[in-house]
Amino acid sequence: MTPEAIVEFAEGLARIAASGGGAKALAAHLAETIHTGVLIEDSQWHHLAAAGPGATPPSARHAPDRAQPIMAGTVQVGWLSIGEAHRELAYDAVHLVRLTASAVGVELARNGETGRGRRRIFWERLVGRTYHDTTAARDDAAARGVVIAPAYVAVALEAESEPGGDSAADRAELRAVAAEAFRGGDADVGFFERSAALLVFVPAVREIDASNARTAATLLPKSAAKRAAHLRLSGGIGRVESLLSAYQSVESAEAALAIGRRVFGPGRVVAYDDLGAYPLLYEGADVDRLKRFAEATLAPLRAYDEKHQTELARTLALYFAVGQNVKTAAERLSVHRHTVFYRLRQIGEICGRSLESPHDQLTLRLAVAIDVLHFA
Repeated sequence: MTPEAIVEFAEGLARIAASGGGAKALAAHLAETIHTGVLIEDSQWHHLAAAGPGATPPSARHAPDRAQPIMAGTVQVGWLSIGEAHRELAYDAVHLVRLTASAVGVELARNGETGRGRRRIFWERLVGRTYHDTTAARDDAAARGVVIAPAYVAVALEAESEPGGDSAADRAELRAVAAEAFRGGDADVGFFERSAALLVFVPAVREIDASNARTAATLLPKSAAKRAAHLRLSGGIGRVESLLSAYQSVESAEAALAIGRRVFGPGRVVAYDDLGAYPLLYEGADVDRLKRFAEATLAPLRAYDEKHQTELARTLALYFAVGQNVKTAAERLSVHRHTVFYRLRQIGEICGRSLESPHDQLTLRLAVAIDVLHFA
């Protein structure tokens, strides 16, 4: 190739990069010029892009004489390897491969394949259910410098930007507040932005870890206000899930965020498990799920009744059946009305619900109604 042709090739790489063509388009430009296959891998030999005619090496590891490291500054972020180039291009191909590898390195760095971006991609893949088994997830996590845990609780957070405010700055503040609030112990806390929400993956190996994460999350609106008075946070806390089921924790966290905003308004972080009946209504639960909900909600009362020979479950059902009239309920139960008041307080304590809260009443009423329909 003439020097002019090499310059023209380099200009082509620059045009592709400027137009946002990405690593695959850069590989295709090289493949078209040297008439052979081109393979781009990350630093751990995971395939990122391939292009061109003919066979490409299965990996740079198998063709070290036709492989070029891809660098982002002083950090190696991948490999570019080629198939057998035509003899007349063999010498020139070395220079073209080096030019292309440099352009790909810039592209990977720009798109987050280095540093924090490399770790973000692991969480993105986890949410996208890319990994088919735990071993694959662990291998990719290790390649990206992520120390993982066997279980996580996801937290979905959004910053409520004021009209005319700097939404990008608010998102940066949101991430900083979340990074200060959550600790992962022996494993890393993960961060991944999706749409307007910041998803946080908090390791939850033990129940105390999940409890601490919930506490930290619910305190975030106050922490954010102290850091930036204008910053208003809303959020949802998902259920604890295993590593490969972390996407389900994300789904419950995002549902909690949406429900909490509609029911309680912005500026609060609420847990999915504390929302009672609302997830059933929001997600359109089927009969089996409704039955499980009723059983779980009333199980503490029934367990207490069985152990102490009381009638709390019956008292709750009757209390709702008579329109929350304590006097009528007392007459039906043949007890003093003070006994009904006492039982209602016990019910609230045992269920973790307040009968004075309309939201908690909805949960208990729905559980009782489902119980009557399907279990009576």
